[in-house]
Amino acid sequence: SIGAYAPSRILSNSDLEKMVDTSDEWIEKRTGIKERRIAASNEATSDLGVKAALLAIARAGIANEEIDLIICATLSPDYLCMPSTACVIAGKLGISDVMAFDISAACSGFVYMLSMAKAFIESGMKKNILLIGAEKISSVVDYTDRGTCILFGDGAGAAIIGQTENKDE
Repeated sequence: SIGAYAPSRILSNSDLEKMVDTSDEWIEKRTGIKERRIAASNEATSDLGVKAALLAIARAGIANEEIDLIICATLSPDYLCMPSTACVIAGKLGISDVMAFDISAACSGFVYMLSMAKAFIESGMKKNILLIGAEKISSVVDYTDRGTCILFGDGAGAAIIGQTENKDE
C-alpha cells in the first residue's frame, strides 16, 4: 500500500518571481513546475513522514506493531546525525523495538529502499516494512539561488512492503 502527504502552504512560481530573478514562464518551460508545497515552521521532516506513513499503514490494513523495519530516505533529517528520522518516526507512531534507519539518497532513495526491502523479505528476516521518503528541503534551500530554489518543495511518500504467500500478487 502507499500513502502521501503534502503540506498545505503553496509556494508558486509568481511567489518566486518576487524572491529571485525569474519568471513563471521561465520556470515552467524548463521544469514543468507551477507550484511546490512548503512545510510549516513547526513541522519536521518526521512529521511529514508520519502523515504519509499513517495513510499507508491504514491502506495496508495492518497494525503498527506488525511493522518490523522502517527505512527513511531523506536529505533533510530532523537531526544532523542521530537519532535517525526513521527512529523518530517509529517513536511518533508508537512502534517500539523495531529496526529503523535512514539512507541519504535523494531522488533515487525509493529505489534503494525498495531493493533493501526486497532483500529483507526474501531472506525471511522481515515481514512488513515501512518505507518513507520525506523531505523538508525548504529548511535548507538557498532562496537566492535561482538554479535550485525553483526545484524543491516539501512532502512525503510512504509504502508498506510485505510478505505474501500468493506468488501472483
